[in-house]
Amino acid sequence: MTRTVGVEEEFLLAQRESPYLAAEGGQVVARAEQATHGRFDKEFMQQQAELGSAPHEDIGSLHADLRARRAELAEAARARGVRLLASATSPLDQRVTTTADARYERMIDMFGRLAQMQLACGMHVHVSIDSPEEGVAVLDRIRGWLPVLLALSANSPFLAGRDTDYASYRSVLWGQWPTAGAADVFGSIEGYERARAALISSGAALDEAMICFDARLSARYPTVEIRVCDVCADVRDAATIAALARALVSTVADQAADGMPVPAIRSELIRATSWRAARWGVEEQLVDPASGALVPAWELVGELLAMVEPALKSTGDDELVRTGLARIRERGSGARLQRDAFARGGIDAVVEALVEQTTA
Repeated sequence: MTRTVGVEEEFLLAQRESPYLAAEGGQVVARAEQATHGRFDKEFMQQQAELGSAPHEDIGSLHADLRARRAELAEAARARGVRLLASATSPLDQRVTTTADARYERMIDMFGRLAQMQLACGMHVHVSIDSPEEGVAVLDRIRGWLPVLLALSANSPFLAGRDTDYASYRSVLWGQWPTAGAADVFGSIEGYERARAALISSGAALDEAMICFDARLSARYPTVEIRVCDVCADVRDAATIAALARALVSTVADQAADGMPVPAIRSELIRATSWRAARWGVEEQLVDPASGALVPAWELVGELLAMVEPALKSTGDDELVRTGLARIRERGSGARLQRDAFARGGIDAVVEALVEQTTA
């Protein structure tokens, strides 16, 4: 069985020739849907828009789908006089307005300033599963590897015109939600459902959609939803990471079926690794989930690649992923692209580089 993979991406909308974001999310999404009948959606903030791919077995088809959807959303933005940016935090002024929605209003009532300032754009990778039970077995086994996917995707160094010194400041902002981050081992679907119900009954989450674990069972699809990544500036990086994520899910699902035990990795160690991934991306060291030792980030990427190589070969994605990882290693992630642009011409150059790369 070839597992399907789909991707959701969140974007910023920026005004033209102005240091501000544009509160045009609803209008841009409506225009894109009318013009293309694609999968687009409004987000929590009016300065955002979201697209979703179809589920694909072939990563080349996924890449083409994402690229086409980005172009359609960018064209809808241009028709409204604004620009589409694939950046996980805003390099521009941080003034935002929430989308009119009863659920969003409840979120603001409950979480206050945390919700009001939550302008963050992620990439969510959905990988199909056979059953919720298999999904929980996958969640329990991918925990230690998710910081590697975050590091590869890191694309949010700036916030409101200033360098945060982080490669992924989005993950820092997102981590303020009370349900965000690495979850403990669930052990069974019953354990997962108990944890989910406890978080909702405690008020830490209004509903199932606010379970913000790094990875979770999707509430809408028969998938594991990996939510740890920044939206990527380069759509090729998105396809590479999606292929790697699918191979990881397939690999650990096979391990679970073969009776291999869940790796004994403490949640606080995963959180420490995620912090390092957010701080430096793939440019420094990460924590090896097996040994607990600090190792060069690319060494850990290599360990992950070696572990999932049989799954990549079975779907024909081995060369695609190796090429994609080599490109990220040579050029850097989106955080490096943004910082290089800033060195050339400040925040204006960052915005121009993002506009160009988003639909390249």
